[in-house]
Amino acid sequence: MTKLQTMISRLCCFFSVGKTAGNVTKVSSAPNGDSQRVSRNDAKVVDESRKVVTTESKPGKVPIQGAVLVELFTSQGCSSCPEADLLISKLGRRDANDATTHAPTSVATDVPVVVLAYHVDYWDYLGWKDPFANSLCGVRQRAYVQALQQDSIYTPEVVIQGHAHCIGSNAEAVFSLIEAASRFPASDIRASFSRPLPSVLEVSLSANLKFRVDGCSLDMMVAIFESGHVTDCSKGENRGRVLTNDFVVRCLEKACTLRDWSTKKSVKGEAKLGLWEGYSKAKCGMVVFFQNSSTMEVYGAQHIELPKDA
Repeated sequence: MTKLQTMISRLCCFFSVGKTAGNVTKVSSAPNGDSQRVSRNDAKVVDESRKVVTTESKPGKVPIQGAVLVELFTSQGCSSCPEADLLISKLGRRDANDATTHAPTSVATDVPVVVLAYHVDYWDYLGWKDPFANSLCGVRQRAYVQALQQDSIYTPEVVIQGHAHCIGSNAEAVFSLIEAASRFPASDIRASFSRPLPSVLEVSLSANLKFRVDGCSLDMMVAIFESGHVTDCSKGENRGRVLTNDFVVRCLEKACTLRDWSTKKSVKGEAKLGLWEGYSKAKCGMVVFFQNSSTMEVYGAQHIELPKDA
């Protein structure tokens, strides 16, 4: 490895998207394993368009609040990511009390969450090609960079409810943002499935929203994730490490878009999801969430059980 390549490798966690040197940020791991917070936009919250969704409930009846969507942007090619991968995996399994050996149990949360992990490909050139990386994951992360007014794109990054972000290995920051996140009444979502081809899973969705959408559009998004991956990394910054990855997003599609929607109207949508070689229902799950494509804010997410013959 040349001296220049070594210098680039040490900065593998970020790309600056600012116009001046003063906008450059870096995320790294300290010798004790704790993550350094050096981005001035870490845990930044944007307050635009916060009143586009309103809840409706009968007097004296409190609606059940839905889960918070936690999205991790990660890469097997980044040495700072394995700690975040472990944190998110345990969080997704509701093993929050010891989610990281560096975090006190007091930062654990009882708030229900839905976890998704997106593997980006922009670190593949550093020596290890992430087998789960997809360029569309980087496109999604860049949409968050713009919406959250970040001055850098980095891994590991966690985005909470599409509204705030922090370093993915910083357990205290992650749990704090989860606790502070806006929650919305859980919708009643029903799904039916078909397999027209071995490589295609079709899903038809119908939902009764428990909130009203005013003056904006929400996309009903459908994701399939895969868990239980173990990878022997033989090159790059994680050379010699055994990497574990769960909740890896393998497919993300839009089922429908709704605008100015009342709670009395039923939402219907369909999506065709491309499956991959080695797909196994036993290792996979489905998530449905509602997202404002302009602000990127998320208004509820929930797991959908895949049928036995899916």
